[in-house]
Amino acid sequence: MRSRRAWRSITLSTAAKINACARVLNDMEAVQIDTVLFDLDGTLLDTADDMGAALNAVLRRHQRAPLSAATIRPHVSKGGMALIGLGFQINGESESAAVAESAQAETLRQEFLSCYAQNLSANTRLFPGMEKLLTRIEQSHRRWGIVTNKPAFLTEPLLRDMNLTERVACVVSGDTLATRKPSPEPLLHACQMSGGEVARAVYIGDDARDMEAGRRAGMRTLAAAYGYILPHDDPHQWGADAVVHHADEICSWLESR
Repeated sequence: MRSRRAWRSITLSTAAKINACARVLNDMEAVQIDTVLFDLDGTLLDTADDMGAALNAVLRRHQRAPLSAATIRPHVSKGGMALIGLGFQINGESESAAVAESAQAETLRQEFLSCYAQNLSANTRLFPGMEKLLTRIEQSHRRWGIVTNKPAFLTEPLLRDMNLTERVACVVSGDTLATRKPSPEPLLHACQMSGGEVARAVYIGDDARDMEAGRRAGMRTLAAAYGYILPHDDPHQWGADAVVHHADEICSWLESR
């Protein structure tokens, strides 16, 4: 039979292992975030006015009534085809989704993109508190980047206009790779470009596909409820690590990591 001292040694050894496991779990929870990746439209930049102006310009050319800013704004993050669908009542708005894939819809989308490219940044701005957030990220020696489905011929000049090109660690546009969000590949590519670790990265976006891409990539996710959210969408149902309503909340979340 084991002596009382032997049983005590075994008990202490077991307790030490349990404590060690607990410390590991706590460390995993407290992993410091060193790479902050943003979606562009509706997360980092408020581009709704300029994209809405381009859509209304196309609508007027085709003798259609322009839409109000309030009508357009929730749809902006869905991209050019969704805006064409909204304005021309296609792409599932009142006709079948197949119509949106027609040559007519693609022609209208290209017309929209051309209009938008001519006035990328007339009324575009950083979201409130975002400049302060970017400065805090930089001062804390973290890196930040952009992963967007917006094509590069629009993304790059827009970032130049906003004086962000020299500050951003990486930019992955919608046509940088063969796949786009919700594929995780653009996010993984962004980490590789910036030299960051996926396990120490967070992706912030205002669409469910952003959260899906982040989860599939294995990084933390924040849902930007201040972005372009459709009435029937609920960011709390997207499976994000947290939902934020202002850039200041992102700052607080980062400072707790």
